Amino acid sequence: MYAPVHGGPDALGVPQFDFSTNSNACGPCPHALVAVQQADATRYPNPQYTALKEQLAAFHGVDARRIVLAASASEFIHRISAAHQRQRVYLPPHHYGDYLQAAQAWGLAPAEAEQAQLLWACEPSSPLGQAHAGLPALVDSLRADQQLVLDCAYAPLRLEGRASLDAAQTDRVWQMWTPNKALGLTGIRAAYAIAPLGADTAALRALCPSWPVGAHGVALLQAWCEPTSQQWLAQSLVTLREWKARQLILCRTLGWECLPSDANFFCARPSGDDLPQRLQHLRARGIKLRDATSFGLPGYVRLGVLPPLAQDALASAG
Repeated sequence: MYAPVHGGPDALGVPQFDFSTNSNACGPCPHALVAVQQADATRYPNPQYTALKEQLAAFHGVDARRIVLAASASEFIHRISAAHQRQRVYLPPHHYGDYLQAAQAWGLAPAEAEQAQLLWACEPSSPLGQAHAGLPALVDSLRADQQLVLDCAYAPLRLEGRASLDAAQTDRVWQMWTPNKALGLTGIRAAYAIAPLGADTAALRALCPSWPVGAHGVALLQAWCEPTSQQWLAQSLVTLREWKARQLILCRTLGWECLPSDANFFCARPSGDDLPQRLQHLRARGIKLRDATSFGLPGYVRLGVLPPLAQDALASAG
């Protein structure tokens, strides 16, 4: 059974300079943070989440009946995998480990795209931050018995390039959204999916526990839809582009091979053959990088873009 690997805090606590996650390093978004802090945790949310679904639907310009709330992206990954249990699943060559973990837990057999009933895509992808190769053709070839989930976790953090799918193609897939990364508030677990146009969501709703999103998650998702948060996000992308350009130069100066990426993170191969020892050395100095071996990229690390102070610490400790 696959054991999931994640970035962020570990047995040593919270890293001082954490390159191992892809959260927006300009965060937290002030407007969203205040909304979360002011959330009323003394009462249950509306179990139907009527107002929240309408707000999310208006934000995306879709019918509210297409909105499916989730406790987190990982929860939705497991729920939609459960709905396809004992079928076949297509996984991208390099992908978020929870896709595989959920597939194994629910007995889905990995298969090529044409044989699978559940298909996964992520754009910008993780760990590479690149477009999903051949995604438009893959969507155009979907059969009635197939469902493709497009992980949109990093779409709001795209620093260059553009989405591969047009509006009509996007309406044919599940879109899974996790705004906590873009808002710099990854400790708040809340997500949602937009069902394909005309899709039957009854099975997924039946598998959903009561109140999947708590009061703080509701506040986060509501703040996500508001212009103040979106304006802050747009401004943060300008800063992230500047920081990313500087971080790429620094890594190349260290002799690291950097792979192309459209997002606020990228993969790099450090020089030398002692990567585990180097990562341990850096972690002891308060710097954490994400080993990309679990993504199928041995010898590489994934680095979220951080401010110059963190970059200079990496250069000094490296």
